[in-house]
Amino acid sequence: MSKEKKFEFLEHRADVYIKAYGKSLENAFENAALATFETMTEINEIEPKHEETIKLEGFDVKALLYNWLEALLIKYETTEYLYSRFRIKKIEKADNGYKLTANIQGEKFNPKKHPQKVGVKAITYHRMEIIKNPSQTIVKFILDI
Repeated sequence: MSKEKKFEFLEHRADVYIKAYGKSLENAFENAALATFETMTEINEIEPKHEETIKLEGFDVKALLYNWLEALLIKYETTEYLYSRFRIKKIEKADNGYKLTANIQGEKFNPKKHPQKVGVKAITYHRMEIIKNPSQTIVKFILDI
């Protein structure tokens, strides 16, 4: 991982509050996914052995972020794959909102290799923000643990 700050964990009493950064909306979404998996395990221990493509939609950009992170959590819950590399090919405006296409890479969960930190139950809309500036995009969201 580069030395550029990708995300940080903000203070929250009961759940995990994350602030992810990116040079673009796509990059901020990628870093939001990294932070989500870092909440669950050490992402540096996840090797990119398996690759998949994800396509999803959202009625607005917040719904797209929610659906993106939820899709990743569902993939983990149903397949036991952890992911550490995320490349969003495109986020585009569509007739009914926005569409996202991404490649994700990871490997099957191995308890001897991947230390378990916190179980993530869900993504929430509570305190979700997307802030677009000319040189940076910031996304904030809460993970229900």
